[in-house]
Amino acid sequence: MKFPSFPNFQSLLPSLHYQLRLFLTALMFYTRIPVPEWVGYSDEQLNKSSIYFPFIGWLVGGIAALVFWGSEFLFSYNVALILSMVATVLMTGAFHEDGFADVCDGFGGGWEKLKILEIMKDSRIGAYGMIGMALLFLLKYTALLTLFEVMAASSLNSFWIIFLIGHSLSRLTALTFVYTHEYAREDLSSKAKPIAKKLSATEIIISSIFGFLPVFLFSPWAVGALVIAPLFVLKLYLGYYFKKWIGGYTGDCLGATQQVSEVIIYLYFIGVLKLLESL
Repeated sequence: MKFPSFPNFQSLLPSLHYQLRLFLTALMFYTRIPVPEWVGYSDEQLNKSSIYFPFIGWLVGGIAALVFWGSEFLFSYNVALILSMVATVLMTGAFHEDGFADVCDGFGGGWEKLKILEIMKDSRIGAYGMIGMALLFLLKYTALLTLFEVMAASSLNSFWIIFLIGHSLSRLTALTFVYTHEYAREDLSSKAKPIAKKLSATEIIISSIFGFLPVFLFSPWAVGALVIAPLFVLKLYLGYYFKKWIGGYTGDCLGATQQVSEVIIYLYFIGVLKLLESL
């Protein structure tokens, strides 16, 4: 009788080492967390590492939750929320917020593709970017504050899960553009160019698992899972809008999508929890 053979663990080590390298590459690109020098860098490595983008959301959301939880013991929850937002900005280097500001400036001040792309590439921030950022932060803070109060009134002690869901699913929503749309810039000077190569179906499925897992921590999880509906509508609209004006997406478009998706997630949970409360 032949017994089933099991894979040699040593044969798995190179693959595990490669995946660790990809994860650390994603950590290096999407956050300010230092990584070992042996990780190295290549365009292909950065492209492949994008599957861990939603998983980076776990880390950023986890830090936001820890800062909020720790600060709430010392200050009011209003201050704790602001400190949690500051922590995420510091952790990512305002990477996605910068993209959102550039999109506001580009699409607000441009009137055709080349002009929009030129404005978005400018490192200076304009009136549209300043106004957009102010409104974004105000809406994000107010949404989190309202959500905290709604969950506290409903005796739900899982507010920290909202941070994980918000940061992971918003990053997954942004990443789907790499699978469904074309990169808009034709030059090679953009820092987002290496991640613009199409993802395979397997890679987007793996990323989706990373993005959706925190949803199952929410109770009832089926209610949490329905957040995919407003995110899908948002993705359709932004996809149409970006394609109409610039023919696809850029790295700034991904950052803007992440920021808007995060706010949409918070607003969804406010609405659905208030609806359940009224039933």
